[in-house]
Amino acid sequence: MDIKKILWPTDFSRIAKLALPQVRSLTEKYDAEIHVLYVIEDIAHHESWYGAFEKERISKLIKRGHEVATERLEQICSKYLEDCPRYIRHIAVGDPAQEILKLIRQEKIDMVVMPTRGQNSIFPFGSVTEKIVKNAPIPVLTVPIQD
Repeated sequence: MDIKKILWPTDFSRIAKLALPQVRSLTEKYDAEIHVLYVIEDIAHHESWYGAFEKERISKLIKRGHEVATERLEQICSKYLEDCPRYIRHIAVGDPAQEILKLIRQEKIDMVVMPTRGQNSIFPFGSVTEKIVKNAPIPVLTVPIQD
């Protein structure tokens, strides 16, 4: 198997960070690029619960989310991935599973490495991970999370 591009989707949680040893190991073994993806939830599609969402307010929230994500991705890459050959940061807005699958196609990713669940999941296998495992056209390495 030829692995040149590895995708590590992150939600910036402690749980997501637990997949980093596998990401680093595979990157070193295959001399691969690491594509790090953070997805900002698109709140515009939610029903309004305390009045309507104004487009300007949504734009400000997404802009702020993008600024914070950029800072966090830089911190992760400099602290945990400094000796990897290359790392490429991606930020998307939308549904995490859909954005992960879209990036796989756009960047011609060879493998995804992700934990079995995200930070907000109460189940051992999270819904985003399940969607990726079931729908990705490439291998997905899931890292079991034990609390």
